[in-house]
Amino acid sequence: MAKHSFLILHPKDDLAVALVNLEKGQVIEHGDQSITLLTDVQLKHKFALCDFPKDSIMTQYGVPVGRALCHIKAGEAITTQNTEHSSDDMCNWMPGYQEPPTDASKFQGQTFKGFHRNDGQVGTRNNWLVIPLVFCENNNLMTLREVFNRELGFTDHSSYQDELRKLTELYKNGASVDDILNSAESSTSHPQSSNNLFPNVDGLKFLFHNMGCGGTNEDSQVLAKLLAGYIKHPNTAGATILSLGCQKTQMGLLESYMEQLNVGDKPIYFHEQQKIGTEQELISAAIKSTFAGLIQANENKRQDAPLSKLVIGVECGASDGFSGISSNPAIGQVSDLIVKLGGAAVLSEFPELFGVEKEMIMRCKDENTANTFIDLMRRYEARAEADGTSMSTNPSPGNIKDGLITDAMKSAGAAKKGGTAIIQDVQDYPGYINKTGLNLLNTPGNDVESCTALAGAGCNLILFSTGLGTPTGNPVTPVIKVSSNSTVAQKMPDIIDFDTGCIISGDKSLEETGQNLLEHCIAVASGTTLSKSEQLGQDDFIPWKRGTSL
Repeated sequence: MAKHSFLILHPKDDLAVALVNLEKGQVIEHGDQSITLLTDVQLKHKFALCDFPKDSIMTQYGVPVGRALCHIKAGEAITTQNTEHSSDDMCNWMPGYQEPPTDASKFQGQTFKGFHRNDGQVGTRNNWLVIPLVFCENNNLMTLREVFNRELGFTDHSSYQDELRKLTELYKNGASVDDILNSAESSTSHPQSSNNLFPNVDGLKFLFHNMGCGGTNEDSQVLAKLLAGYIKHPNTAGATILSLGCQKTQMGLLESYMEQLNVGDKPIYFHEQQKIGTEQELISAAIKSTFAGLIQANENKRQDAPLSKLVIGVECGASDGFSGISSNPAIGQVSDLIVKLGGAAVLSEFPELFGVEKEMIMRCKDENTANTFIDLMRRYEARAEADGTSMSTNPSPGNIKDGLITDAMKSAGAAKKGGTAIIQDVQDYPGYINKTGLNLLNTPGNDVESCTALAGAGCNLILFSTGLGTPTGNPVTPVIKVSSNSTVAQKMPDIIDFDTGCIISGDKSLEETGQNLLEHCIAVASGTTLSKSEQLGQDDFIPWKRGTSL
């Protein structure tokens, strides 16, 4: 239970957030003001601290987040019926942003156990990838996955197979459909790797996708560049590449982007089906090269690495009214700590920066960096409008139900994942991070598309804030789920790694929670702790086709 019933996030705010369900008639004390609630206010939702005449602007996090559609009285709940999106306009960059001090002394000199690559990057995992250049090869990937998992046990689903076996026996013994549906739940555990032959290899990962041909030339180029990033990634030991031969995303296109990224001397095996001949010959060749690759990958062992070698991607999904108060700011604390320690943090999801562009612009290190951000945001918005929609439609029904009434409210909270550091670089999708400090990466708001892009940009850990709970992961990068509230952490313990509900309850400070979260990140980076997404085998991979995706 929260120690307080409501929270005001910034001295300039004229909205408050309910930390518990508040009832109509309840009196709220705010400074020397007593406000009687005129409506019920649900947990996580906002209520007015003053009267808002029609068309007046509301403020939260110290920035505009909404416009009154009608006269709203102090004590009324903010809803989609009385409020619409409103935010600051973009501005020109000006010098003067002062980055708040960050005390990282507790982590100075600390290390994690990682896989050192010849190009200076350090991986938090050691994976071998099997990549199709076109969706026509997905069936061959499924065959390879089944063969390798069955023989080497990189993913063990035997607990689920045991459950199915029990149902089979029930059916053989005459059980009805109702008997099957009402049978006692079997004790199932998470899928785990039982790979014992290659102990230094964390995963054999298969990047299924539906691209590579039939789309635009831009789609093919973007896919090739994204895949080059996955091969360059510090968590990748090497790759087996399957090509049909006639598709748009040609081997040569991938090789050119690999050369641009300076992938270096990683073992890469290419197989083209139309040159090899039969499917059997292709799969046989791929089995041999992949097995040889696993032998080579297994030669690398974890060694100490400074925390400056961490590249932390920050993401949010299934957000609620607490996300911008607890989980997002806690992730922002980690972002600031990593930047202070000489590492890199990457803030993505440009539709969820819509409404806080002014803050992002003023935090850029120089005018050129700011102008890159402005140009990308304007082009994104123009593309959305050309498709008959708007960036302001980003909040999902789940977001709205749990208190994020406007896109500006969602964005103001989502931006907290990026902490307070100066923005050193802005990259378009599918870019690769090559600068330390805070980076911006242009991705959609779609969770999996954005995580796919963050991993492709070289992030060796991803911190994922969620208020409602969302099951997603990535084949290359551990995705650490951070809950905004303890309710979802307790209800969905199989997907939540870290609970920041202690901030809402007042049991721990934001600073202490952020430090604890970084300690958890170090454990995951070192491989001593697996993220829940890894335990569940959540290897989601969806490349972004550069259309409107909010």
